[in-house]
Amino acid sequence: MKLRKNMLGVTLVELMIVIIIIGIMAAVGYPNYRDFAARAKRTEAKSALLQITASQERLYLQANSYTDDIKDLGFTTDPFITDSGLYSVTVTAGDAANFTARATYTGDAREKAKCEWFEVDGRGSKSSHPYTNCWTDAR
Repeated sequence: MKLRKNMLGVTLVELMIVIIIIGIMAAVGYPNYRDFAARAKRTEAKSALLQITASQERLYLQANSYTDDIKDLGFTTDPFITDSGLYSVTVTAGDAANFTARATYTGDAREKAKCEWFEVDGRGSKSSHPYTNCWTDAR
Protein backbone atom coordinates (compact mmCIF):
# COMPACT_ATOMS: atom_id res chain seq x y z
CA MET A 1 0.00 0.00 0.00
CA LYS A 2 1.46 3.32 -1.08
CA LEU A 3 0.98 6.59 0.90
CA ARG A 4 -0.25 9.57 -1.06
CA LYS A 5 2.17 12.43 -1.10
CA ASN A 6 -0.49 15.09 -1.60
CA MET A 7 -3.27 14.53 0.91
CA LEU A 8 -6.63 16.08 0.16
CA GLY A 9 -8.94 17.58 2.79
CA VAL A 10 -8.38 18.59 6.40
CA THR A 11 -8.00 16.58 9.54
CA LEU A 12 -10.37 16.72 12.47
CA VAL A 13 -7.74 18.47 14.61
CA GLU A 14 -7.33 21.26 12.06
CA LEU A 15 -11.10 21.70 11.88
CA MET A 16 -11.39 21.88 15.69
CA ILE A 17 -8.62 24.51 15.84
CA VAL A 18 -10.49 26.69 13.33
CA ILE A 19 -13.76 26.30 15.29
CA ILE A 20 -12.02 27.27 18.55
CA ILE A 21 -10.47 30.36 16.93
CA ILE A 22 -13.87 31.44 15.56
CA GLY A 23 -15.42 30.90 18.99
CA ILE A 24 -12.80 33.06 20.70
CA MET A 25 -13.26 35.82 18.13
CA ALA A 26 -17.04 35.75 18.60
CA ALA A 27 -16.71 35.82 22.40
CA VAL A 28 -14.55 38.93 22.18
CA GLY A 29 -16.41 40.66 19.36
CA TYR A 30 -20.06 40.27 20.40
CA PRO A 31 -19.92 42.35 23.61
CA ASN A 32 -18.09 45.08 21.72
CA TYR A 33 -20.77 45.01 19.03
CA ARG A 34 -23.55 45.31 21.64
CA ASP A 35 -21.85 48.31 23.24
CA PHE A 36 -21.36 49.96 19.85
CA ALA A 37 -25.03 49.43 18.95
CA ALA A 38 -26.15 50.87 22.31
CA ARG A 39 -23.99 53.98 21.79
CA ALA A 40 -25.49 54.44 18.32
CA LYS A 41 -29.00 54.34 19.77
CA ARG A 42 -28.00 56.94 22.37
CA THR A 43 -27.16 59.22 19.47
CA GLU A 44 -30.75 58.85 18.27
CA ALA A 45 -32.04 60.07 21.64
CA LYS A 46 -29.63 63.00 21.74
CA SER A 47 -30.63 64.00 18.22
CA ALA A 48 -34.33 63.97 19.13
CA LEU A 49 -33.66 66.17 22.16
CA LEU A 50 -31.65 68.67 20.15
CA GLN A 51 -34.42 68.76 17.53
CA ILE A 52 -36.95 69.52 20.27
CA THR A 53 -34.69 72.24 21.62
CA ALA A 54 -34.48 73.91 18.22
CA SER A 55 -38.26 73.68 17.78
CA GLN A 56 -38.83 75.15 21.24
CA GLU A 57 -36.53 78.07 20.44
CA ARG A 58 -38.42 78.77 17.20
CA LEU A 59 -41.69 78.71 19.13
CA TYR A 60 -40.26 80.99 21.80
CA LEU A 61 -39.29 83.55 19.16
CA GLN A 62 -42.87 83.54 17.83
CA ALA A 63 -44.95 83.22 21.01
CA ASN A 64 -42.52 84.37 23.73
CA SER A 65 -43.14 81.14 25.67
CA TYR A 66 -42.31 77.44 25.57
CA THR A 67 -44.82 74.60 25.28
CA ASP A 68 -45.21 71.33 27.11
CA ASP A 69 -47.18 69.77 24.24
CA ILE A 70 -44.74 67.93 22.00
CA LYS A 71 -47.33 67.93 19.18
CA ASP A 72 -47.00 71.74 19.00
CA LEU A 73 -43.36 71.14 18.03
CA GLY A 74 -44.20 69.02 14.98
CA PHE A 75 -44.01 65.54 16.53
CA THR A 76 -46.90 63.16 15.94
CA THR A 77 -47.32 61.49 19.33
CA ASP A 78 -47.00 62.44 22.97
CA PRO A 79 -44.72 60.95 24.20
CA PHE A 80 -42.65 60.77 21.06
CA ILE A 81 -41.05 57.36 20.47
CA THR A 82 -37.75 57.37 18.56
CA ASP A 83 -37.34 55.37 15.34
CA SER A 84 -35.70 52.43 17.09
CA GLY A 85 -38.51 52.36 19.67
CA LEU A 86 -36.03 52.42 22.53
CA TYR A 87 -36.49 55.99 23.75
CA SER A 88 -39.62 57.78 24.89
CA VAL A 89 -39.26 61.56 24.61
CA THR A 90 -41.36 63.98 26.68
CA VAL A 91 -41.42 67.75 27.16
CA THR A 92 -42.41 69.70 30.26
CA ALA A 93 -42.60 73.47 30.47
CA GLY A 94 -41.52 74.71 33.88
CA ASP A 95 -42.71 78.23 33.16
CA ALA A 96 -42.92 80.55 30.17
CA ALA A 97 -39.15 81.03 30.24
CA ASN A 98 -37.93 77.43 30.48
CA PHE A 99 -38.67 73.85 29.44
CA THR A 100 -37.22 70.40 29.99
CA ALA A 101 -37.07 67.65 27.36
CA ARG A 102 -36.26 64.11 28.47
CA ALA A 103 -35.51 60.94 26.51
CA THR A 104 -36.04 57.86 28.68
CA TYR A 105 -34.60 54.48 27.70
CA THR A 106 -37.26 51.75 27.52
CA GLY A 107 -35.11 48.77 26.52
CA ASP A 108 -33.11 46.18 28.46
CA ALA A 109 -31.77 46.69 31.98
CA ARG A 110 -28.12 46.44 30.93
CA GLU A 111 -28.18 49.65 28.92
CA LYS A 112 -30.60 51.31 31.33
CA ALA A 113 -28.01 50.88 34.08
CA LYS A 114 -25.54 52.89 31.99
CA CYS A 115 -27.67 55.75 30.66
CA GLU A 116 -31.31 55.59 31.75
CA TRP A 117 -32.29 59.04 30.49
CA PHE A 118 -30.97 62.16 28.79
CA GLU A 119 -32.31 65.62 29.52
CA VAL A 120 -31.88 69.11 28.10
CA ASP A 121 -33.53 72.34 29.20
CA GLY A 122 -34.22 75.76 27.75
CA ARG A 123 -31.04 77.16 29.26
CA GLY A 124 -28.92 74.62 27.37
CA SER A 125 -28.08 72.46 30.39
CA LYS A 126 -27.62 68.81 29.57
CA SER A 127 -27.90 66.03 32.13
CA SER A 128 -28.23 62.27 32.25
CA HIS A 129 -28.76 59.48 34.75
CA PRO A 130 -27.22 57.46 36.39
CA TYR A 131 -23.95 58.72 34.88
CA THR A 132 -23.67 62.46 34.46
CA ASN A 133 -21.43 62.18 31.41
CA CYS A 134 -23.63 60.08 29.10
CA TRP A 135 -23.83 63.02 26.69
CA THR A 136 -20.12 62.85 25.97
CA ASP A 137 -18.80 59.51 27.23
CA ALA A 138 -18.76 56.50 24.90
CA ARG A 139 -19.33 53.78 27.52
